[in-house]
Amino acid sequence: MRHTAIVVLLAAGLACSVAIGASAQGAAPALSIHDRIAQASARLEPKLAAWRHDFHQHPELGYQEVRTAGIVAGHLRGLGFEVRANVARTGVVGILRGGKPGPVVALRADMDALPVTEELDVPYKSTVKAQFNGREVGVSHACGHDAHMAILMGAAEVLAGMKKDVAGTVVFLFQPAEEGLADEKSGGELMVDQGVLDDPKVEAVFGLHVFPFESGSLLVRAAGAMAGSDTLRIVVRGRQTHGAMPWDGVDPIVVASQIVLGLQTIVSRQANLSTAPAVLTIGIIQGGNRTNIIPDEVRLEGTLRTFDQAMRKDIQERVHRTATFIAQSAGATANVTFVPGNVVTFNDPALTARMTPSLRRAASGTFEPNAPVSMASEDFSQYQLKVPGVYFFLGITAKGSDPRKAAPNHSPLFCVDDGALVTGVRAFANLVVDYAATAK
Repeated sequence: MRHTAIVVLLAAGLACSVAIGASAQGAAPALSIHDRIAQASARLEPKLAAWRHDFHQHPELGYQEVRTAGIVAGHLRGLGFEVRANVARTGVVGILRGGKPGPVVALRADMDALPVTEELDVPYKSTVKAQFNGREVGVSHACGHDAHMAILMGAAEVLAGMKKDVAGTVVFLFQPAEEGLADEKSGGELMVDQGVLDDPKVEAVFGLHVFPFESGSLLVRAAGAMAGSDTLRIVVRGRQTHGAMPWDGVDPIVVASQIVLGLQTIVSRQANLSTAPAVLTIGIIQGGNRTNIIPDEVRLEGTLRTFDQAMRKDIQERVHRTATFIAQSAGATANVTFVPGNVVTFNDPALTARMTPSLRRAASGTFEPNAPVSMASEDFSQYQLKVPGVYFFLGITAKGSDPRKAAPNHSPLFCVDDGALVTGVRAFANLVVDYAATAK
């Protein structure tokens, strides 16, 4: 009897142990919040491509992003966000209040397209035309802002899906007119002026830009990452005459040509580039309306890109001197003006170091923590004047293609690999949760 009882007890104990072991094996381990972000981002891949293609096919120029803003606002409202529309004319702000106390961070995407006629042969190719500077132009997302919007919409959906676990508040900034318009404030400056960083009070701001690097790669650089910019305008005045008798007038076309060539020697031969890089480019030459008339006036417009304030001032003085004296030598005049643009995009070094592990984790390709400086300019810098910020780069050149041969931003052939969008979503969401987790 006693032997039987022992056997029964042993059998029962064995059965209990087996059951406990089976239960332990069958229960899936709890996923980390980063794993949940990765899974949720991956599920969004078809949506991300669909959103980008729609924006790409229906581009809108700066401060004209009415349809675009409507889609963004509708998406954010559908996620239960507090939404503010018509900010900085056509901008949209969405606010997600997490389920736990914590800091306030902002994520930003720009919405405007460029006056560029697209040459890509894709099913969602833009055929949109619009008026720009008094002329009809093609319009396309030749700088990737369609990707930026899709990524930020995806990040909003991922974070909304784990709202109860999000610490703090996330402000989603969908900004108009990053590319800027003549004699008007850029969308970023106007957004800041209208208090998007003040209510609620933002502690840190993050943004990204797609570039033709390897798809899924992430790159960041502490301190000065993108150049400051100024718009240059030169009006060359000569004296109009018949094209067959140039000696009876002063030809501003020839003078303007000499000025363009003279300006090229400033950066290449006069600026001390061992201090910091600089670029001076003339992008517009306008003058004349008939082949046999030498006109009175030629207009030149261009851009100056610098990282160093002293160099910026020095180059501007040299431009004035070069244009003025070349014009005087021919009996013409040159009126030179500079219109200040964006300041240097400056990534707060401490914040960059703090968030580097987040970007490294999010990258699906190469991660580069010491990216080269970019001579492009960004009005994300307007937000960084108010709060610490980090602006990083996402590679979008399809694997198997040589990024060195890929069409650059602003090209009519600029192409985005949809597969990279998930990486952008993952990066934004990681930055949000990690910033809160590392807050002091």
